[in-house]
Amino acid sequence: MSNNIHFIDKDWSVLNKLVAENNYSKLIVLVDSNTLQHCLPLFNPVLEREFQVIEVEAGEASKDLEICAHIWQEFSEEAADRHALLINLGGGVVSDLGGFIASIYKRGISFIHIPTSLLAMVDASIGGKCGIDFLGFKNQLGSFSQAKAILIHPPFLATLANDEMLSGMAEMLKHGLIADKKHWQSLVDLDHIDLLNHSEIIKASINIKSIIVEADPFEKGERKKLNFGHTIGHAIESYFMAKDKAIKHGFAIAAGIMCESFLSFKLGLLELNEFEEINKVLRAKYQQLVFSKAEFSSILIYMQQDKKNAEGKNQFTLLHGIGNAVINQQVDEDLIVESLVYYCDSEY
Repeated sequence: MSNNIHFIDKDWSVLNKLVAENNYSKLIVLVDSNTLQHCLPLFNPVLEREFQVIEVEAGEASKDLEICAHIWQEFSEEAADRHALLINLGGGVVSDLGGFIASIYKRGISFIHIPTSLLAMVDASIGGKCGIDFLGFKNQLGSFSQAKAILIHPPFLATLANDEMLSGMAEMLKHGLIADKKHWQSLVDLDHIDLLNHSEIIKASINIKSIIVEADPFEKGERKKLNFGHTIGHAIESYFMAKDKAIKHGFAIAAGIMCESFLSFKLGLLELNEFEEINKVLRAKYQQLVFSKAEFSSILIYMQQDKKNAEGKNQFTLLHGIGNAVINQQVDEDLIVESLVYYCDSEY
């Protein structure tokens, strides 16, 4: 695991030591409306320096250029200079948004992630990807910028609703599917609520992602494995967001995993028994997203804007057995549609 990732129970000295050693000119804590209520009161007593709080609305809609401009304006009004520190106290949206804001302001200021959701702990805060949505498309504007530190405080998970835990679990399941069959198997029979008592499984998932991104920080090769489930999953998520029916990221990724497992099977990369195992597990844990075959064309349009595309063609990461992934797989549109049909027709 990367040496800038720290698990914290009650001792926050690593945070206060980092702040003191770097002598930051100003501390700003970014929260959303949920973490302002549930997490900031737990965080307030542990930071030994004064800080300013900036709040955004909870939800994907805050990953927006206008929101960024508003926050940058607040930075300027508070005379935040290049030696300021931004602390992102929140879930995946706060991690993505805060990292992007910090990476752009004055050509980059330092930031720390303190992820409060399972999704942010195992995925969004790890690896240096920062970004916002643009024109309705997921993560179209972004940068690679590494956090000064990532502080994982598992007690924050007790503040989450069930659907937030399930959303994060989808990324953990993906980590097992692409890189570690034992990790997949450790999650198969585990209820999402049980993760509150299994921080070692959360650590294992973080370790899988951190090893991959350290080997390929700018996504030239190996890191593309993490995109499994996301080509179709992001398109579905963007489509629902455009309809003002936003869904949790992990629920969209679960649907994407089912569809892209289907592609892997159809292309001869995944054996039937493993394909059936994956879909049995996903169907048991996640409700089916409801969309009709008449909506497929709209979902495909969102896929055409996927930032992973090359020469106008979708580039998929697919499974070559549970625990192994292959990158840069081109798939015909007819087969993509067939995967969506399979998903919609699956019995839950």
